[in-house]
Amino acid sequence: MKSIAAIFLIAVSSTVPAWAVLGQSQESVQSDAKTLKGTLTTTEMSGYSVQQINRDDGMVLKEFVSPEGKVFGISWKGPTMPNLSQLLGLYFAAFQDANRSTHRRGPLSIHTGPLVVETGGHLRAFHVRAYVTVLLPSGVTEAVVQ
Repeated sequence: MKSIAAIFLIAVSSTVPAWAVLGQSQESVQSDAKTLKGTLTTTEMSGYSVQQINRDDGMVLKEFVSPEGKVFGISWKGPTMPNLSQLLGLYFAAFQDANRSTHRRGPLSIHTGPLVVETGGHLRAFHVRAYVTVLLPSGVTEAVVQ
């Protein structure tokens, strides 16, 4: 069972690249939109901004950015899974360690330290939601990461 989960993670982590990196600066968003061949929109919210890239195939990548310019949350919806190692950046190792200790099939929900990663979906309809609790701006809750 663990080997099936590991194979699944390796397979979905290598399908489509994602460039927004959790916990890092938002500066790469313009190049992300060009690389993904998507349309970039920015929405200013109270206490944070959402930078969203939409692609014609239905992929939507959202970066949730603090006023300091740090990515505190990411969501992905699309026909393929993103590259989780790129998406989670320095948090990927903690995600892998926590995933090794789970014994379930289906949607994955990892809560380890300040990192929360939730994945799910099925062929052509995948979704990922990830955020770091200690990076949430003051007055902003994890519920905004959708």
